[in-house]
Amino acid sequence: MSSRERILGRVRRALADVPADEAPYERAVARDYAREHGRRDVAATVELLAENLADYRALVHRCVEGELPGLIARLLAAHGSGSVVVPPGLPAGWLAGTGARLVQDDAASTAPELDRVDSVVTGCAVAVAETGTIVLDGSPDQGRRRITLIPDHHICVVRVPEQVVGGVPQALGRLDPTRPLTWISGPSATSDIELDRVEGVHGPRTLEVVLVDGEDGEPDARTAP
Repeated sequence: MSSRERILGRVRRALADVPADEAPYERAVARDYAREHGRRDVAATVELLAENLADYRALVHRCVEGELPGLIARLLAAHGSGSVVVPPGLPAGWLAGTGARLVQDDAASTAPELDRVDSVVTGCAVAVAETGTIVLDGSPDQGRRRITLIPDHHICVVRVPEQVVGGVPQALGRLDPTRPLTWISGPSATSDIELDRVEGVHGPRTLEVVLVDGEDGEPDARTAP
């Protein structure tokens, strides 16, 4: 008997006395908790996202749609990036003007090969203001999970306000639980018992989040360190 068969057998035995007409889990568990804390308008929600991203040591930038390619090019140049991983569905215009070598997201790429790439640029599925979290779901503009876990520098583009929500329950309502979800709150980091922080443990040491307003107009040039 395999380990799989043993585990499934234990599950069957544990469920043997459950009535056939018992309410399914998704109906039996009450979902009446708050979907977000407090009441905020769109501008306040975006401000909270920027504040919490910065609190987690992400570098936050803001621009309008037309300025995005130039900003990404400057961020890559400032980081000294000679190469960047590109998800298959990333809008082509986002990397216009960058001098970095573009590396396609390839299933055959090995971890050592990705480790030699300087940066990765992606979109996101949703961003949660209350927790300062961005969520990736493997969509074409985000690529495979590993391309955001191995390169040392990640630039993530968040469209404002359509990809920003207040709380985690609101984010869950937008996400497909069958997709490979990656929840990111700042650069990869851990600390030991003495609270000595080490960044870059299981992902990028540097996370830069670009909040893009789709409307033309004067850019919000503020950045959060």
